[in-house]
Amino acid sequence: MKLLHTMLRVGNLQRSIDFYTKAVGMNLLRTTDRPEQKYSLAFVAFGKGNAEGAAEIELTYNYGVDEYDLGSAFGHIAIGVDDVAATCERVRAAGGTITREAGPVKGGSTIIAFFEDPDRYKIELIQTSTRQV
Repeated sequence: MKLLHTMLRVGNLQRSIDFYTKAVGMNLLRTTDRPEQKYSLAFVAFGKGNAEGAAEIELTYNYGVDEYDLGSAFGHIAIGVDDVAATCERVRAAGGTITREAGPVKGGSTIIAFFEDPDRYKIELIQTSTRQV
């Protein structure tokens, strides 16, 4: 078994595609529009996603719904990067909101940061060279 994707409901599909491709550096892999079922999908990932053994994010836009209550159960998505501080700057320059600046995790040496996507989903950045597995 392996993790294939995580689905996030988004209020504006193009805005989310732009954010994940431009600010985060992911690739748009494929899109599907289902007008009869009133939803559209876009899959983004690093590299080629599932084709290279990596997980993908499924962005789902339900026609006519531009905002969701995120609830309290969802935590965050984590992304490993070479340089957390530089990634934060790229996200900030693209209009993203940094909610925790780059720095070591409390009680450890792993460098992390957090930001929110346009729909307020939390994304953790982990500097892979400092990560303790």
